[in-house]
Amino acid sequence: MNKYCYPLLFLLSFQFVYAQKPIQSRDYPQDYFRYPLDLPPAAAGGFAELRPMHFHAGIDFRTNQRTGYPVHAAADGYISRVRVQFGGGGNIVYINHPNGYTTVYMHNLTFAPEIAKAVHDYQYQNQLFEVDFNLQPNQITVHKGDVIAISGQSGAVAGPHSHFEIRETKTEETVNPQLFGITIPDHIPPTITAVGVYSMGNRPFSEYTPHQFMAVAGAMGNYHLIRPQVIEVSGNTAFGISTTDMNNASSNRNGAYSIQLNIDGKTVYTFAAERFAFDQTHAINGYIDYPSFLREHRFMQKCFVPPGSHISLYPQSINRGIVNFNDDQVHDVQYVVKDVAGNTSTINLKVHSKPAPPVAAAKPPSNLFYYDRVNVFTTSRLKVIVDPGNLYDNVEFTYDSLAKKPGAYSITHRIHNKLTPIHDRYDIWIKPDLPLGDLAGKAVITGSGGLCDSCIYENGYVKGKARSFGDFYVTVDVTPPYVIPLNIHNGATMAKAHGIFFRIGDNLTGVKTYNGKIDGKWVLMAWDYKTKVLSYTFDDSVSRGKHNFELVVGDAKNNFTQYTAQFTR
Repeated sequence: MNKYCYPLLFLLSFQFVYAQKPIQSRDYPQDYFRYPLDLPPAAAGGFAELRPMHFHAGIDFRTNQRTGYPVHAAADGYISRVRVQFGGGGNIVYINHPNGYTTVYMHNLTFAPEIAKAVHDYQYQNQLFEVDFNLQPNQITVHKGDVIAISGQSGAVAGPHSHFEIRETKTEETVNPQLFGITIPDHIPPTITAVGVYSMGNRPFSEYTPHQFMAVAGAMGNYHLIRPQVIEVSGNTAFGISTTDMNNASSNRNGAYSIQLNIDGKTVYTFAAERFAFDQTHAINGYIDYPSFLREHRFMQKCFVPPGSHISLYPQSINRGIVNFNDDQVHDVQYVVKDVAGNTSTINLKVHSKPAPPVAAAKPPSNLFYYDRVNVFTTSRLKVIVDPGNLYDNVEFTYDSLAKKPGAYSITHRIHNKLTPIHDRYDIWIKPDLPLGDLAGKAVITGSGGLCDSCIYENGYVKGKARSFGDFYVTVDVTPPYVIPLNIHNGATMAKAHGIFFRIGDNLTGVKTYNGKIDGKWVLMAWDYKTKVLSYTFDDSVSRGKHNFELVVGDAKNNFTQYTAQFTR
C-alpha cells in the first residue's frame, strides 16, 4: 500500500486560498483534518449537491476509477461506530475526534484488520450480514494518518470512490468539509444555464403555478439571457435558477456553494451549503421545482423558501424570497452564485412591475391540506393522515376513485398526485373490497405511489405508510423470493471453488432475511447491491469432505424459499 502514499506537502500544495470567506454561520478549525486519501484531491461529488431525493452529505473523492487505495484517519480519535449496509454507504467507518466532530468514510472495500475483526465478531454473534453498532471510546483508537480501510465501491454507488463527511458529534449535523480546509483546487466559477420567474399570486406553489424558464448564455462568471428582454411581472413573484459548479481537478459537475438573489441591490434570499441535519435531506424536494424535475428532469432551484421547509441551508430571506411587484417601475434583479473557493458568477435581469389587477375572492378549496397541522381525509373506504411538517406548502388536495385492477383486493384510490412532494411518510388506510380471509397477514398497499411500508391488517383496514402521493390499492404477497444457485448443485464438487454464489431477490415486498448454514452452523453470507449476488467465501472452518448446505431467504411478508444441497470440498 505504501506505493500509493504521497508526501503530505504534495497534498498541501493543492490547497486553495479563498478569495473571500464563504457565507457561513460560524468558523471551523483549519489544518486539523487531513485528506482521507494520499491522492491529489479531486471530487466526483460535492457537499449539498443536488441528488434525486436528497442533498449529498459529503465529498466524493475520486480514486482513479479503481479500488484499493488506503483510507486514512483524518485526525486522532477513536472508532465510534461501524456499519455494513447492503446499499447506502456499504462498509462505513465513523471516527469521533476530541474537537467535537466525527469523520465518516463510506464505500470501503475492506476494513483495517482490527476493525474487520470487530465487525466479523459482531456479525457472527448476531447472525447478520448488515450490522450497525457502536464501539467503546478506548476499544479502537487511531492516530491521524492511520489506515482504517481500503477504498472500494461497496453499497449503492455507480463506481469506485471514497465518500468523506465531517459531522458535528453532538448534533450529528453534517458540515461542508471544505470549510475545514479540505479543499479542492478550484479557479472555475459556477455555470448558470437557466433562470425562472414564478407568478405566485395568492395561492400555494404547485404544478399549476404560472412560470417561465429562460435559457442563459455566457462564460467565466458573466451570464445573460440568450434572448434579452424586460420581463413583465405583477404581484407576488418568485425566482429560480439552474446552476452547477466545476473545479480544476475533475470534469464532474457539482453543486454551487451559495446563491443570493438581489432586488434593486438588496438581498432578499440566500442559500448556502454550509451544514444540514439528516432529517432535512429530503427537503431537497421542497428546494427544487419538484414538478419540473419530474416532468422535465430539470433541477430548477427555487430562490424562495417554502413555508413548510425548515432547513439550515437557508440562512437568510425577506418574505421567504417572494417579492410583491405593483409599482409600474423597472427593477433590477441579480443572481450571485459562488463556489466555496469564492469564484463568482452573476446574471442581471430587468423586470417591469405592473400593479396586480383586482381579483375576485376565490372560493376556498374544499380539501385544503395545511403544512403546519394534521390533515385527515376520509371516505367510506379510505383514510389519509398527513402530519405537520410533511408538506412544504399548503396543498389543494384532490382525490378520485378508479376501477379495481386485476388481482387487487380493493379499488384504486388516486390520492392527490405525484407532483407534490412529501417530506416523510404519511398514513394511508384502505378498506378491502374483497374478503382477505387467511391472507390478511399477507396484505400490502401498492400502486404508482410505490409500495407502502409497515403494512398491517387491523380493524377492517390495511394500514401502511406511503412516501409519495399517487395511485394505491390493496393486494397480497404470497410469492416467496427467488433463489438461483450460480455455482452449486446437489452433489457438487467444490474443491477448487473459493465460495458459494446465488442470485436472490423478491418481486414485491423485497428480501428481508437470508440465512446460510453449513452442517447446521450459521455462516456469513454477503449480498452485493450492484450484482444482487449473495455469496459465502470458504474459510478454514469448512474441512475437506462432504458437507450439507442450507439457505433460507424470506421476504417482508414471511414468504420463504429454502435451498439445500450436499457438496464435497
